[in-house]
Amino acid sequence: MDTSVTDASGDAEPLPCPSPGPDEIRAQLARIISSPEFPKAGRGAAFLTFVVEEALSGRAQRLKGYTVAVEVFKRSDGFTQDDPVVRIEAGRLRRTLERYYLVAGQRDPIKIDIPKGGYAPSFAWNDAAITDRKEAAVENPGKRPGQGWLRPRLPILAGLVGVVCTAALTYWATDRFVAGARQSNVTEAPDEPTLVIAPFANLGDGPQAELYTVGLTEELLTALPRFKEIRVFGRETSKSLPPEVQASEVRGGLGARYLLAGGVRVSGPRVRVTARLVDTSDGAILWSQNYDDDLTTRELFTIQSDVASKVATAVAQPYGIIAQAVTANPPPDDLGVYDCTLRFYAYRAELSPETHLTARACLESAVARYPTYATAWAMLSIAYLDEDRFRYNLKPGQPAPMERALSAARRAIDIEPRNTRALQSLMIALFFNQQLTEALEVGDEALATNPNDTELLAEFGTRVAMCGQWRRGADLLDRALALNPGGAGYYNGTRALAAYMLNDHEKAVSLIRKADLQKFPLFHAVAAAIYAEAGLIDDAKREGEVFMKMRPEYIRDVIEENRKRNIQPKDNIRMIASLRKAGLPVPGAVDVEARLLASPASNGF
Repeated sequence: MDTSVTDASGDAEPLPCPSPGPDEIRAQLARIISSPEFPKAGRGAAFLTFVVEEALSGRAQRLKGYTVAVEVFKRSDGFTQDDPVVRIEAGRLRRTLERYYLVAGQRDPIKIDIPKGGYAPSFAWNDAAITDRKEAAVENPGKRPGQGWLRPRLPILAGLVGVVCTAALTYWATDRFVAGARQSNVTEAPDEPTLVIAPFANLGDGPQAELYTVGLTEELLTALPRFKEIRVFGRETSKSLPPEVQASEVRGGLGARYLLAGGVRVSGPRVRVTARLVDTSDGAILWSQNYDDDLTTRELFTIQSDVASKVATAVAQPYGIIAQAVTANPPPDDLGVYDCTLRFYAYRAELSPETHLTARACLESAVARYPTYATAWAMLSIAYLDEDRFRYNLKPGQPAPMERALSAARRAIDIEPRNTRALQSLMIALFFNQQLTEALEVGDEALATNPNDTELLAEFGTRVAMCGQWRRGADLLDRALALNPGGAGYYNGTRALAAYMLNDHEKAVSLIRKADLQKFPLFHAVAAAIYAEAGLIDDAKREGEVFMKMRPEYIRDVIEENRKRNIQPKDNIRMIASLRKAGLPVPGAVDVEARLLASPASNGF
């Protein structure tokens, strides 16, 4: 990098190397905070001002999460790292600064940044501004660009300073590059919808009411963080809030997008819990529910746990209130990666090649930006698997879809072993890799980790059912439907298949009509089989014709396709017989039985 300009006499005059001075940095701080591009709401200005002043005062080493939490966010001395407020606000401030320098601050003389991995700011001359000043000096050789930018014109001194500047700038650039490369493996978690739980208000009398409110809040703080698609503020934050905290206070003080609050009323043996979810951006109540119970028939602890599970499932499940709210009204903040999770669930609800392609591309971008984000790796594993089992958007010249699916699932587990979505992805990958015993063991572990996750319940129920345990699979699917009646269509689709296998043909017809997955080829095959067994031959033939247009190669190798899905031999024979009734060109009954009954059942199932 050229660090000199030439004056009228021809002497080389170096551009300055010394770091920006305190007055110049404070002027730049004021310029940033006063800009229309810098948000006025929240604690961003206070956060940035605090860390800059601490650094200028020689106390950069004090800038830890605890110090920022106490000084900027007014947390108590009992603050712990369970409270993510500083990490969340630091991420938001970094994005704000990045956006500022892309728009309003492109030509500002100084760049203020907060490098990842800490909260101490860095100060550097802006390369674009240096270029501007250098060009101005060349065009106006008799005019100094500004105080401190040009040094005395002693040739030897100029040469020395030039060498020093070049070395320093090279070191600075190299150091930044190496630091950036080092941090690429330790990237912070992406932004997700943030939720804070206010202590539930005690609306009753006596010690039992107080005990219930404290216990319920604790149960919620345990149940909600199990859903990895949202970020829940920790216990310390929750305890620091009054039960009647206002949404605007939560938004301004914490930056949380959602507030869960409510109250408990105990009157004699009766208990009533009122819960509500509030959007802190405008105070709108997105959801509210009352839960009534009787202390004479159930223990206090059981009631608390049950209510917390119901609230957590309604609010935080993949197709729940928060996901619906974000989809309907995206926040102004760039959630980025969270949008990929919404696209994944949109794909799972429709199961079309188009939504698969969109979700996969978004998730690949997400794991490139955030390589330690387990949930995105898990979702990407499922997207890779669907390339093979559904023949969606296969990538030529890549490792096999199953290889990529297993690798991504194991990556998710390595990052976060108790992540429900990671366990779900590993379960599915093992299942389609014909490792049934291991797959169901992982499914049981996932269910124990979060028994309220309807996406997991439905998927695990499907895998259990396909292995021939149709009754247990149906029960798991019924739980998913009870917890999430408006969930993904495939809940009803696989439950319809279970009803068909359990000889409940009326229920099978009712459920397959609810599923209505018109863009998903296998939906039409299952519908054809169900309608055929129910005697609805015209409907069966219509669905069979649609399936043949979408996946003709499946029928040509139907025995192996069904076997790949671990459908047991007798169930496979039955399904193929139903497809034959629907008019599909499947192999004859004798041939099918000879090929299937000659081979042992998979893994003893």
